[in-house]
Parts: sequence; C-alpha cells; structure tokens
Amino acid sequence: MAFFGLFGGKTKQETLDKGLKQSNASVLSKIGHAIAGRSTIDDDVLDDLEEALITSDVGVETTLRIIERIQDRVKRDKYVGTSELQALLVEETCALLAENDHSAEEAKVADGDPYVIMVVGVNGVGKTTTIGKLAYMYKQAGKKVYLGAADTFRAAAVEQLCIWGERVGVPVIKQQQGSDPASVAFDTLQSAKANGADVVIIDTAGRLHNKINLMNELTKIKNVMQKVIPGAPHDVMLVLDGSTGQNAFEQAKQFTAATQVSSLAITKLDGTAKGGVVLGISDQFKIPVRYIGLGEQMTDLQPFNAEQFVKTLLHQ
Repeated sequence: MAFFGLFGGKTKQETLDKGLKQSNASVLSKIGHAIAGRSTIDDDVLDDLEEALITSDVGVETTLRIIERIQDRVKRDKYVGTSELQALLVEETCALLAENDHSAEEAKVADGDPYVIMVVGVNGVGKTTTIGKLAYMYKQAGKKVYLGAADTFRAAAVEQLCIWGERVGVPVIKQQQGSDPASVAFDTLQSAKANGADVVIIDTAGRLHNKINLMNELTKIKNVMQKVIPGAPHDVMLVLDGSTGQNAFEQAKQFTAATQVSSLAITKLDGTAKGGVVLGISDQFKIPVRYIGLGEQMTDLQPFNAEQFVKTLLHQ
C-alpha cells in the first residue's frame, strides 16, 4: 500500500503564502538589512546574512552550511552583486535540503493489515489536532481510518480526539482515563484489523518528564501493537510546534533519543515569524518532515515540499 505519496507533492500555494506571511516578512527584512547600501557580496554581507538566518531560527549548523555554499558559489561563478544574493540563497538552500533528503522508503505492510501511525510529542504542540487533520486527509483520499486514544492520562486528550473523530466521521477506540495506553493500542489495532481499516493513527501521552520512562512506555506500546500487526507501527510521527523556534529543536533531540522517530509534522507555522525552524530541522535531523500545519482549518495540514517551502519563505 502506498501512503506517503497519497496526497501529492504540492502544497496549496495560497495556504502556504498565507501561513508563512509573517516568517517571510521577518526574514526578508533581515536580509534587506544585511545588504542595505552594499553592492558586492563580501565577508561583511555574508556575516550579516549569517546573523539574519540564525535569528530567523534556521539554526547555527544549517546556517553555516548555507553560508559556505554561497561562498563557494560566489567564488566559482564570480557573483559580485548583492542583487543576485536572494536568488542564490534560495538555490543553495534548496540544494542543501535536497542533498539531505533522507526520506525513508515506505514500510512494507502485509495485505489485509492497516497502515499504523503512532504519533508522539509533548502536550500543547497540536498533536491531537494534527491527528484529526491527518485522519481527514486519509478519509478524503478514500481510506478507512481508525483512531486510538492511547493518551489515557488526560481526560481532555481523549475527549478532544473523540471530537475530531466525530467531526471527520471516523471511529475512535478508547478506554477509561488512566487505563494502560498499550491496552488501548491493542484494542484499536484488533478492531481496525477486524473491520478492514486501511489506516490506524494512535495518539500517545504528551509527556517528556524523562527519556527512560518515555522510552519504556513507547516501547511497550510498540511491542503490544506487534502482537496484532507484525511490523507495527509503520511510522512513528513526532509533532513539533514551529512557533517555539529553538525549543522545537530541543524537543526533536529528546524524542529522537528516546524512540525511533521516522517522520515529522511541524505545526503552528501560521501567525509566527519562526518558519525558518523548518529548514534547520529538515536539514539536521535526517528525518523527513512529512507535514506542516498552516492554520486551523481541517485542510491546513499540508504535505511538506522542501523546494516550494524555501521559495515561499524567501520570495520577494
């Protein structure tokens, strides 16, 4: 079953433009300051460009890679005018992300088994909302979807997932608050398999009190899932809040150290000037950014296209 490419590679440009409006204005203002009154791309311009990218939450490591690539291009192609800098920045950032595209091949799913996604992330990042929007995308693509409310530590989390299930029109499997999350996952997969579901999305507790407890909990859930569907979960998706900037980097470090994250969804990019964080996370963690959240509407979770994102973020 092919799921990764189910929704196409193109983000709706109008939604992307609107969602990245503040980030675009912020980045371009900083780049404009870097080249103001200068006609050639020299070390001073590149130093100021470096500062502009770092303060736009691109991250130090990714910024240094971009600057190095621009330096090489200036030297090789004899670029001398600052008027070419923006186009050069777009080209080299796109090229860098293309080189570091570590999108894994889709996990193999046995015939008759649903594709299982386990969603992780701290409270408040938009995890449950992302699950609801993802369920909507799959249902619109003609897939039968089941949701599992395995965040049993917060009654609000179960309630919120049930609201999304009703809104989208997909079943939600749940138990009493405080129940064993692995038991909920087990019941969800059994029910989904018995009823011929195509996709199962499991919500998990949004806690990061320490890596050992988190690792043990998520490992238990995964082991129980595999008793029902060998190889499950086929995707462990980490949801990050893009509006937190560098805090999103730290959360990504913590979760990737605690469990085998295979994809990323970065939310809340609308209404923030920190959209540059997507570039750094995409480059540094070598884990594919699969979705970006650009608003509150059900259709505002969009497949991530690196080239399209860069061009929109940095366009004049």
